[in-house]
Amino acid sequence: MLALSPRQIETLIYPVGFYRTKARVILGICRDLLERFGGRVPDEIDALLRLKGVGRKTANLVVTMGYGKPGICVDTHVHRISNRLGYVRTRTPEETEMALRAKLPKRYWIGYNDLLVAFGQNVCTPISPRCSTCAVRALCRRVGVKSSR
Repeated sequence: MLALSPRQIETLIYPVGFYRTKARVILGICRDLLERFGGRVPDEIDALLRLKGVGRKTANLVVTMGYGKPGICVDTHVHRISNRLGYVRTRTPEETEMALRAKLPKRYWIGYNDLLVAFGQNVCTPISPRCSTCAVRALCRRVGVKSSR
């Protein structure tokens, strides 16, 4: 990776948002991995969080997908839907992660993000969710929903 220029990385990751910033961050993480971790990606959330540019969601993603360890990736969809359902009552994604760790059985942690991301993009959208076609509407408390379709 360090043999690539930021421009080359930008081209490779172009479809993602903030691709220019992320290209620089990727290079910085690669340097850090070599200097501080002997070129190995850590398998612990706390160690990953010491890498500049790595937040809780990414750290959880690495330990779950890279190492098969339990973790909960909380993005905007997981945070919004977990609260909308009334399963947790939190203000930030980090609070949501901690509340889910305390409440959600560990066997569901890894798949929870995948399940809610697609659901949040297609049904339980941020504005005007499609409650009329939602398979779990009878269980949903609709916290914060002002209007729906």
